[in-house]
Amino acid sequence: MRKINHLFIVALMAMACAVSMFSSTGCANMAPPTGGPKDTLPPVLVRAVPGDSARSFNSKKVVFEFNEYVQVDNPQENLLVSPTPKINPIITNKLRTVTVTIKDTLEENTTYSIDFGNAIKDINEGNVLKNFSYVFTTGTTLDSLTLSGNVVIAQTGQPDSTLIVVLHRNLDDSAVIKERPRYVARLDRDGRFTFHHLPPGIFNIFTMKDEGGQRKYMSSTQLFGFADSAVNTRQPKDITLYTYLEKDTTPPKKPAAPASGNNQRKPDPKDKRLKFDLNLSGETLDLLDTLKLTFRDAPVSTYDSTKIFLTNDQDEPLTDYSIVRDTSNKFITILYPWTENTPYKLFINPGFAVDTLGKEVLKPDTLSFRTKKNSEYGMVRLRFINLDLTKKPLLQFVQGTDVKYTYKFTNRDFYARIFKPGDYDLRIVYDENENGVWDPGEFFGKHIQPERVLPVTRKITVKANWDNEIDITL
Repeated sequence: MRKINHLFIVALMAMACAVSMFSSTGCANMAPPTGGPKDTLPPVLVRAVPGDSARSFNSKKVVFEFNEYVQVDNPQENLLVSPTPKINPIITNKLRTVTVTIKDTLEENTTYSIDFGNAIKDINEGNVLKNFSYVFTTGTTLDSLTLSGNVVIAQTGQPDSTLIVVLHRNLDDSAVIKERPRYVARLDRDGRFTFHHLPPGIFNIFTMKDEGGQRKYMSSTQLFGFADSAVNTRQPKDITLYTYLEKDTTPPKKPAAPASGNNQRKPDPKDKRLKFDLNLSGETLDLLDTLKLTFRDAPVSTYDSTKIFLTNDQDEPLTDYSIVRDTSNKFITILYPWTENTPYKLFINPGFAVDTLGKEVLKPDTLSFRTKKNSEYGMVRLRFINLDLTKKPLLQFVQGTDVKYTYKFTNRDFYARIFKPGDYDLRIVYDENENGVWDPGEFFGKHIQPERVLPVTRKITVKANWDNEIDITL
């Protein structure tokens, strides 16, 4: 009898727990539902009307239906239509559909492609439908030729995925300025591009920074590159394009007149002192640098080198130095074979210089400084395997985007007894004209390609008071 009562009680408790699932309380702590795993999948196309790869296309609209709610992000920036239309289509979306309304008159017997880039994504998680494109033809067959290649920033030897590549049927140089291209392709993260569904034909090919969505060459401040000759889509080959910025040949602007606001300190008309700065760190000069004196307020108009001289710390004049005046008259450089950890003095006397504001040295001035120690530098020896000396290579040490040092190879080794410590990227510049610097290209009228740069994949770290010896295979 006791066993029956026990089972009866257990049954009642189980029923109570079941009932509690539908009430505000329960017999145990219940965790809230998690909602399931996060959605990481992009939208899936259910159907397109007219269907993809449609022949004899004559519709004014294409409707895409997806398996979930979608949105279209920056359609005018993301959308690429080839051949390039005179009037861009209008893109709209509602719930699960995206509609492309064609505003341009379609050409006969022509294959068109619509590349959406990263425009289509789901609403909830923003998952992007990548590489989504739609193709149709107004004729009976789809063009199927392709053209591929890559783009390299000539000055760095690195790829840039932000550029576009364009094809022009008009082979005149001016077409890249005056006309929109016939076909446009994007670059992937590795700088690669591929044109799909091309017809047979001969095209000029360019790469550029797309400024303002114009897809034209706009100015010399725009990254630009070109192929040495036109390409034939019947005989496709892998193409490498080198982009560059043209040399800036515009004269420098005159400095603006000082503002007259309340916070702007007006020059004191009574202050006639010629002010200048020295390129010292504290009172220490870098052994790898020259001593530079920069005029602070204005260029100098008159200058007398006999009124400035260099001495040791015993005020004994030194003789084997030279003074070089910059053509801009904004600074002078003092060249001397500096000795490490040594004190020097620079004497500047009245009459040394007068700037264009009439300011001059009014009384003698003595500037004391000391050179750094050799132990504050590192020794560097780099041996380059497979370096082609016939290409007139230069070695560049780069930090960030700045070229810190450039050296001309005389053999396959680089050696520096003292070198400034730090982390460096390395580049090999093939200096075709042997002028000691990298030179950009020039397209219009000359078709001169930029000088090639080979980035060295291995970075180096120069340590102070350390022998840094490295073998590098190119």
